Amino acid sequence: MTGKPERDANAQTTEMPENGSAAEAAAEAGVAGNAQGETPQDLVAAAEARAAENWDKYLRAVAELDNYRKRAARDLENAHKFAVERFAREILAVSDSLELGIAAGAEADSGVMLDGMLATLKLLQQTLEQFGIAVVDPLGEPFDPEFHEAMTMQPSADAEPGSVLTVFQKGYTLNGRLLRPARVVVARAPAEQGGGGTDGA
Repeated sequence: MTGKPERDANAQTTEMPENGSAAEAAAEAGVAGNAQGETPQDLVAAAEARAAENWDKYLRAVAELDNYRKRAARDLENAHKFAVERFAREILAVSDSLELGIAAGAEADSGVMLDGMLATLKLLQQTLEQFGIAVVDPLGEPFDPEFHEAMTMQPSADAEPGSVLTVFQKGYTLNGRLLRPARVVVARAPAEQGGGGTDGA
């Protein structure tokens, strides 16, 4: 009889601090609210103000992102449109040289005309190299289907079979990427003559 009330008393004493803590927290919150003088309407108004501020920030961020996208698209379009501007400016010197050569061609002899053409060609090649354009001239080199286009094969006793015997048209690469393959003739071993009569002789 005496043991059970003691357990109930202990249970009540253990629960009292929890109930007391909740009451104290509620009281503190009420005191804080009263101390600030905020009513429920004030709290709602403050929340609405914060929501409006966040919405304004969101709209500004969306507008800035849209402006960035438009600027990026405009810059990309200009980059595509004027990507060859520097190359075009440099190639004008080649055009000027050709025009001068044509103007002087009527009075110049063949030797002077040839020298002028060679000088113009050298100027053009230097301009191409300046922009990463390299000549593919594979005469005597092994045939490479990645950079060469075989027009035909021709027997040759002097050239190595599978090598480039003649270059019809030079190729070009741009920073290592093929612009145009070199059109070539590929050497092959000469056909062996019929054996019967030759061996008997």
